[in-house]
Amino acid sequence: TKPSKYSVTETIDRIEKAVAAKGMRVFARIDHSGEAKKVGLDMKPTELLIFGNPKGGTAFMVAKPTAAIDLPMKALAWEDEDGKVWLTYNSPELLHERHGVPTELTSKLESVGKLLEATVE
Repeated sequence: TKPSKYSVTETIDRIEKAVAAKGMRVFARIDHSGEAKKVGLDMKPTELLIFGNPKGGTAFMVAKPTAAIDLPMKALAWEDEDGKVWLTYNSPELLHERHGVPTELTSKLESVGKLLEATVE
């Protein structure tokens, strides 16, 4: 989890543009707080972007099929009670620790984490 200098929507907009520019595919964008509002519930701004590259991600899932529960990649932007915006994403180490995906594969995702962090600085 890293702080973002931008609003929740702008954080996800910036990430969406950055991952698309790197040739990754955006699979879905979910506005959790917007959906909550539709059913009469209040929730601080919270949006999730699901993205990835099937050419790269497939190798993870072939190596360890349970990794598919954590793939494609996800970026969550959310606002806390003080109005501060945060970016949360799963680190490559999670795939190794949780599923035993070999580090030679997970290390390839380090650049994605750096890309996400750069978009919120």
